[in-house]
Amino acid sequence: MPQSDIAILIPGQINRRVTERLEARYTVIPVERGATLPLDAATAATVRGAAVSGSFPTGWFDALPNLEIIGNFGVGYDGVDVRAAAERKIVVTNTPDVLNDEVADTTIGLLLNTLRRLPQAENYLRAGRWVAEGAFPLSPLSLRSRHVGLFGLGRIGLEIARRLEAFKVKVSYHTRTPRTDVAYDHFASLAALAEAVDTLICIVPKTVETHKAVDAAIFRALGANGVFINVGRGWSVDEEALAAALADKTIAAAGLDVFYDEPNVPEALLGFDNVSLLPHVASASVPTRQAMADLVADNILDWFDKGAARTPVPETPFRSG
Repeated sequence: MPQSDIAILIPGQINRRVTERLEARYTVIPVERGATLPLDAATAATVRGAAVSGSFPTGWFDALPNLEIIGNFGVGYDGVDVRAAAERKIVVTNTPDVLNDEVADTTIGLLLNTLRRLPQAENYLRAGRWVAEGAFPLSPLSLRSRHVGLFGLGRIGLEIARRLEAFKVKVSYHTRTPRTDVAYDHFASLAALAEAVDTLICIVPKTVETHKAVDAAIFRALGANGVFINVGRGWSVDEEALAAALADKTIAAAGLDVFYDEPNVPEALLGFDNVSLLPHVASASVPTRQAMADLVADNILDWFDKGAARTPVPETPFRSG
């Protein structure tokens, strides 16, 4: 039974572990997302926290006069209007670090799948074609001697780069500001990075600046031996330009875990045998998702118990009281 009169709002679906942990302390109110908050004013006034996976409707802020904290399930928090939250002194938290390794591991797997066509090779075996037709065709691409460029070198990007070192490839990166703690070559623009490398991994967040930043010009710069991998946001890629670049062999291959309009994947990308596609599973293991769920709950628990969240986003570094 709840031990306080605090209510926590949960819009839409979220990892069950979040709900279970919060239900032990608070009144949890699940609701459907929509333009209008589906609660009466008296109930809405009891809501002091929210846990969200995905979007939190901006129009709900005014309907929740006592909201203090929004625990976001994920590193990216573009589904929450953080400016509106900051104006109201509402803390927004995210789940950094606990998924870094899983996403980095998946990125390397996706890169290898894309280069070596490993899913296609397994399907070839399972279909009995090894017996019927002989050896699977040699993969035209390899990771050997590649120059990998990272568009983004935050927590996850850095873990990807460290893993790439073990494959003895050159690593470079583009960020707005060069890091002082790495020896990788920094390029001042994405275009310059794409021109220099033959493999481009996109791991940037969803911002105004990153919208369709990877476009036709970037694919042309990457070149005919180029491989593009996206584990950041589909928002960052012009998918029509990507399909065209694959169709006319402007680039050699692509591997995608994220898409512009998930779960809808452009039909044009489904027909290529040199494209590896995953349904946004980079952090999708039980241990990692449980760790993310625990951090969502811990942020909310610490806020009400200690007056400070564990991982507030930079825009809302508030303390209670």
